[in-house]
Amino acid sequence: MKKLIIYALLAFAGWSYYQKNIAQTQIVTQVEPQAFQAPVTALTQPAQNFTCDGRQHCSQMNSRAEAEYFVRNCPNTKMDGDHDGEPCENDSRF
Repeated sequence: MKKLIIYALLAFAGWSYYQKNIAQTQIVTQVEPQAFQAPVTALTQPAQNFTCDGRQHCSQMNSRAEAEYFVRNCPNTKMDGDHDGEPCENDSRF
Protein backbone atom coordinates (compact mmCIF):
# COMPACT_ATOMS: atom_id res chain seq x y z
CA MET A 1 0.00 0.00 0.00
CA LYS A 2 2.86 2.40 0.79
CA LYS A 3 4.35 1.81 -2.68
CA LEU A 4 1.02 2.66 -4.30
CA ILE A 5 0.80 5.95 -2.40
CA ILE A 6 4.41 6.81 -3.28
CA TYR A 7 3.80 6.06 -6.98
CA ALA A 8 0.63 8.13 -6.95
CA LEU A 9 2.45 11.09 -5.36
CA LEU A 10 5.31 10.81 -7.87
CA ALA A 11 2.84 10.63 -10.76
CA PHE A 12 0.97 13.70 -9.46
CA ALA A 13 4.22 15.64 -9.00
CA GLY A 14 5.35 14.72 -12.52
CA TRP A 15 1.99 15.70 -13.99
CA SER A 16 2.05 19.05 -12.14
CA TYR A 17 5.60 19.77 -13.32
CA TYR A 18 4.64 18.88 -16.90
CA GLN A 19 1.57 21.13 -16.83
CA LYS A 20 3.59 24.02 -15.41
CA ASN A 21 6.19 23.74 -18.18
CA ILE A 22 3.56 23.46 -20.91
CA ALA A 23 1.83 26.62 -19.64
CA GLN A 24 5.15 28.52 -19.55
CA THR A 25 6.03 27.35 -23.07
CA GLN A 26 2.68 28.54 -24.38
CA ILE A 27 3.12 31.94 -22.74
CA VAL A 28 6.63 32.32 -24.20
CA THR A 29 5.51 31.39 -27.71
CA GLN A 30 2.65 33.87 -27.51
CA VAL A 31 4.89 36.72 -26.33
CA GLU A 32 7.94 36.20 -28.56
CA PRO A 33 6.38 37.09 -31.95
CA GLN A 34 5.25 40.44 -30.58
CA ALA A 35 8.80 41.24 -29.48
CA PHE A 36 9.89 41.48 -33.11
CA GLN A 37 7.30 44.05 -34.14
CA ALA A 38 8.39 47.60 -34.85
CA PRO A 39 8.39 49.71 -31.69
CA VAL A 40 5.60 52.21 -31.26
CA THR A 41 6.92 55.73 -31.11
CA ALA A 42 5.81 57.54 -27.99
CA LEU A 43 4.30 60.97 -28.25
CA THR A 44 6.72 63.45 -26.82
CA GLN A 45 5.52 66.12 -24.47
CA PRO A 46 6.38 69.72 -25.21
CA ALA A 47 9.69 70.80 -23.71
CA GLN A 48 9.40 72.19 -20.21
CA ASN A 49 11.68 75.06 -19.28
CA PHE A 50 12.42 74.55 -15.61
CA THR A 51 15.29 76.24 -13.82
CA CYS A 52 16.83 75.59 -10.43
CA ASP A 53 15.70 78.52 -8.35
CA GLY A 54 16.21 77.26 -4.80
CA ARG A 55 12.87 75.53 -4.29
CA GLN A 56 13.26 72.30 -2.31
CA HIS A 57 9.84 71.00 -1.20
CA CYS A 58 6.87 69.39 -2.94
CA SER A 59 4.55 72.15 -1.78
CA GLN A 60 6.58 74.58 -3.89
CA MET A 61 6.20 72.56 -7.11
CA ASN A 62 3.49 73.11 -9.73
CA SER A 63 3.64 69.67 -11.37
CA ARG A 64 5.17 66.23 -11.02
CA ALA A 65 7.35 66.92 -14.09
CA GLU A 66 8.73 69.99 -12.37
CA ALA A 67 9.45 68.01 -9.19
CA GLU A 68 11.22 65.29 -11.20
CA TYR A 69 13.35 67.91 -12.94
CA PHE A 70 14.33 69.47 -9.61
CA VAL A 71 15.26 66.10 -8.06
CA ARG A 72 17.40 65.15 -11.08
CA ASN A 73 19.09 68.49 -11.72
CA CYS A 74 19.04 70.73 -8.66
CA PRO A 75 21.01 70.44 -5.41
CA ASN A 76 19.59 70.15 -1.89
CA THR A 77 16.04 69.08 -2.79
CA LYS A 78 13.93 67.41 -0.11
CA MET A 79 11.26 65.75 -2.22
CA ASP A 80 12.45 62.13 -2.50
CA GLY A 81 12.59 60.85 1.05
CA ASP A 82 13.14 57.18 0.16
CA HIS A 83 15.59 57.97 -2.68
CA ASP A 84 13.82 55.85 -5.29
CA GLY A 85 13.71 58.58 -7.95
CA GLU A 86 10.01 59.36 -7.52
CA PRO A 87 9.54 62.75 -5.90
CA CYS A 88 6.41 63.81 -4.02
CA GLU A 89 4.94 60.31 -3.77
CA ASN A 90 2.53 61.30 -1.02
CA ASP A 91 1.42 64.57 -2.63
CA SER A 92 -2.19 64.07 -3.72
CA ARG A 93 -2.05 66.96 -6.20
CA PHE A 94 -0.02 64.90 -8.65
